[in-house]
Amino acid sequence: MTRISLPPQTQLFSAGGWVAFCVALIAVCAVAPLLNLVVPRGSLFHLSDYAVALVGKIMCYAICALAMDLVWGYTGILSLGHGVFFALGGYAMGMYLMRQIGRDGNYKSDLPDFMVFLDWKTLPWHWTFSGSFIATLFLIVAVPGLVAFVFGYFAFRSRIKGVYFSIITQAMTYAAMLLFFRNETGFGGNNGFTDFKRILGTPIATPAMRMTLFVLTGLTLLAFFLFARWLVRSKFGRVLQAIRDAETRVMFSGYNPIGYKLTIWVISAIMCGVAGALYVPQVGIINPGEMSPANSIEIAIWAAVGGRATLIGPIIGAFIVNGAKSWLTEAYPEFWLYFLGALFIAVTLFLPNGVVGLVRKLKGGLR
Repeated sequence: MTRISLPPQTQLFSAGGWVAFCVALIAVCAVAPLLNLVVPRGSLFHLSDYAVALVGKIMCYAICALAMDLVWGYTGILSLGHGVFFALGGYAMGMYLMRQIGRDGNYKSDLPDFMVFLDWKTLPWHWTFSGSFIATLFLIVAVPGLVAFVFGYFAFRSRIKGVYFSIITQAMTYAAMLLFFRNETGFGGNNGFTDFKRILGTPIATPAMRMTLFVLTGLTLLAFFLFARWLVRSKFGRVLQAIRDAETRVMFSGYNPIGYKLTIWVISAIMCGVAGALYVPQVGIINPGEMSPANSIEIAIWAAVGGRATLIGPIIGAFIVNGAKSWLTEAYPEFWLYFLGALFIAVTLFLPNGVVGLVRKLKGGLR
């Protein structure tokens, strides 16, 4: 009887890849804290608090771009609604941070200030576990995951795909934004949550806490990158890529694509929820604007600019686009949107494989 041999399992990283990963780990855990907390402010090598906050925020965006790559780059599912999962994780963390304010608010009440302003007497039911950090960690994962599971279950079972799936994800995030804008939902309405004081009893505005959040964000990004790298090289990842390239053939081969698509969809949503939870204490605010359709489109742009189906490409794209955005909105604020549109058009026409694809092409030419 002839035995069928599977192709050999590829290594997670090459030797150079492990070196680059370790360099990134050292930069996040040792170099950045030293430059910010130890090096004097007047030194050329000092890392300012502004730079720490900016890079920390971009690393949260990079997690979202990595999540987008798993569903779009490797599975062929273009989502234009991932911003809602990011915001749900952010709101879960924001509710906990609002409870941590205690009586230090403007109204000196145990209720958040916006509830006192609206003449609420008690916390709504969905705030029941918001005072527990452990429960908050669970909700950060469970809420985006559950919403993604319910939405994906009905969408994938109905065999909605392509541009139609992108449209309904866009409708989902827009509907969620309108819901969270309403004051009676108990999420702060238009203003959302802000004026955070502490986390786990520790003041949130101290340099040490800012650096702690920065390091946690960097470690989370590296951990998700490691997980995504392992996932796409596993049998599960190969099936995802087969679904992307020829879903009908996968069905005729005896696989049910729905389960695979739903699983990676939920994993991607959870990653965005974790990114949102890390984003809120660093930025200091969360409001329904994070659910705007434009924000979800930007996540897709980061993945496209960096290079789909590369994992590292979307991370690079998030840093390129948001770094340019930070500079342009300060130097030339009236031209930022034109730059974003021109960048997306240029990538679509001239760099279909993104920045990583261009680098690989140049390396191949040199060889």
